[in-house]
Amino acid sequence: MMSLMGFAAIFALSYNMLLGQTGMLSFGHAVYYGLGGFVTAHALDVIGADRLPVPLPVVPLVGGLAGLTFALIFGWVSTKRAGTVFAMISLGIGELVAACSLILRGFFGGEGGISTSRTKTLAVFGLNFGPQMQVYYLIAAWALLCAGAMYAITRTPLGRMCNAVRDNPERAEFIGYSTQMVRFLVFCLAGFFAGVAGGLAAIHYEIVTSSMVGAASSGFVLLMAYIGGVAFFIGPIIGAVLMTALQISLSDYTAAWQLYVGLMFVGVVMYAPWGLGGLILMHQPLLAAGTLRRVGPAYALAVLPTVLLGTGAIALVETTHHLLVDMAQGPAMRVLGVGYDATSPLAWAVIVALLALGVWLLRRVAPRVSSAYHQAVQAAHAQGARR
Repeated sequence: MMSLMGFAAIFALSYNMLLGQTGMLSFGHAVYYGLGGFVTAHALDVIGADRLPVPLPVVPLVGGLAGLTFALIFGWVSTKRAGTVFAMISLGIGELVAACSLILRGFFGGEGGISTSRTKTLAVFGLNFGPQMQVYYLIAAWALLCAGAMYAITRTPLGRMCNAVRDNPERAEFIGYSTQMVRFLVFCLAGFFAGVAGGLAAIHYEIVTSSMVGAASSGFVLLMAYIGGVAFFIGPIIGAVLMTALQISLSDYTAAWQLYVGLMFVGVVMYAPWGLGGLILMHQPLLAAGTLRRVGPAYALAVLPTVLLGTGAIALVETTHHLLVDMAQGPAMRVLGVGYDATSPLAWAVIVALLALGVWLLRRVAPRVSSAYHQAVQAAHAQGARR
């Protein structure tokens, strides 16, 4: 799981260079992730067949260069426009590449994809990267390197101009900067890092399929970045870790795990537009000023309503899914360790009661939570003024 989190974090951070830093909503970012993975897989096959003295730790660069190359080609066209037009162009490019993945079987391998082996490369200090632990350390090293590089880019003049193009492109043009060139440069950098992530994925799985360039992968990276928080550098990392953990753990317990992810995304959009990273970092001033304890009692009051609402929502989703999909196995089911009949009116009455009670209590507690937070913020500002 940790290996998956590593290259997912690189993928999400590369996407946030477009959306969070430059304001470019892309629906086809998986193109550069997937193509980087395919080129890496072919490179591993060539290295293994010709016995080339190439160590595995440098192979992800092949994926990065592949992502950069395709970003240069597609980006020169798509970055000429911004906003909705750019989003639609990226969607079209994504669908074009996804269609080609089933047609160009020589490169993409058709529905079966391309298989490879990471152990045929040159050993490094006696490491052939066969064991999964060795691969994890390789992915972790690349994740730290790429995260550090992307953070450094945000501190450069190019990174500042990305923010200017995002916030006020007309003013950026007025002072002499080409917004199209800024978008193009960032697009290429994002394609490079996405290609590195795809290369690491190819090394980890030792197989690359057409799903890596599909719309589902592009949508998943959007969810990771937005749920984590596109306004903060650490946000996509939080989103990648959380979404990877949910994808692996929830899928073992329920077939409706994607519905929970969708509900989480809707909840973040409606009630936490700054993402989970924003929710965490908004408490940093309180922690620094020592006023965080003032919101503790109010937050404690919100625990019970949240548990009731969450329990009711889980029961509703699982019961509905059982009735629609698994009814052939009978009406008996079990949720959170409690067994009941999915067709029982009593069970549905309890579910509705949990939902209604949770919503009612949250509506009563929410003003107290908001008031406690704002009082803690005011106290933190007062302490800062006295200093």
